Amino acid sequence: MPPVSDQFLRPLRDLRISVTDRCNFRCPYCMPAEVFGPGHAFLRDPQLMSLGELTRIVRAFQALGVEKVRLTGGEPLLRQDVPDLVRALKQELGVKDVALTTNGWLLEKLAPALRAAGLDRLNVSVDSLDDATAGKLNGLGFKVSRVLRGIDAAAALGFPIKINCVVQRGVNEAELPALCAYFRERGHTVRFIEFMDVGNTNHWSQDRVVPAREIVATIGARWPLEPVGPAYRGEVAARYRYVDGRGEIGLISSVTEPFCRDCHRARLSADGKLYTCLFASLGWDLLGAVRSRGFSDADLEAFVRRIWQGRMDRYSDERAEIIAAGESRAKIEMSYIGG
Repeated sequence: MPPVSDQFLRPLRDLRISVTDRCNFRCPYCMPAEVFGPGHAFLRDPQLMSLGELTRIVRAFQALGVEKVRLTGGEPLLRQDVPDLVRALKQELGVKDVALTTNGWLLEKLAPALRAAGLDRLNVSVDSLDDATAGKLNGLGFKVSRVLRGIDAAAALGFPIKINCVVQRGVNEAELPALCAYFRERGHTVRFIEFMDVGNTNHWSQDRVVPAREIVATIGARWPLEPVGPAYRGEVAARYRYVDGRGEIGLISSVTEPFCRDCHRARLSADGKLYTCLFASLGWDLLGAVRSRGFSDADLEAFVRRIWQGRMDRYSDERAEIIAAGESRAKIEMSYIGG
């Protein structure tokens, strides 16, 4: 089948796959402990996509134009067959670009297996270099040093690494220069992410958002910056490089400078539901279709095509109007769908 476009002529290029809804952190902006406590009902193994089901679904997306796959969670490294999945995506399906987003807690141990499997890139979440703040932000008091060791171990194996940092007013915005200084020395790009109203449990409010322009101004006052054009169509991060040539930073500004107009991302939950927006409330059951007797690969491709062709999502563009109107929309939780 030829590539597909949605109602706003946006192609389908990127697929983000949540391989598990479980996580070993309880970050308040994603999986707050008061909601995801000991009694929370996580998905059981039979509800998750198997390795074979995942490869079959990804093959359908490839036929429609997907060239990039990112593995997320929950925490993807909690799933034991992730290296096998990476190997299948790279060697069996020939996916051009396979990346993984992790909290880094298990990275030191698993980086060699991921490298051997053919993983192309890593994104690691680091919201603070201060143990007290990091412990508050991971929800369990874990020190950041183990995550930093994992990053160093992965870098030593040759992984390109980007650092993801969610910035919140009154929490960690004062640490931006320290984060930049630390990762500049190690050659890693830091991507600063505006605090977003994903899901329904992270206590989001507009006054906790640090705008991307303020972040650029803060860092630029220490190290002069200049804008860089996107590396590819649909890149969500606005890029700035250090004038001194010591790397760059990225800004993901879904709140203050939405990028819906050129969003090419589809999202697959751990139980195989397709979501066409990070802020969606409705998903289509691809796994149920795959498990249906007589549902062929051609049927699966046609199903995904129909979903994408009907896509009209542009929540970030509409957010201000929704908030001004006092509306409230139920949205899928980020820990279920991936970031």
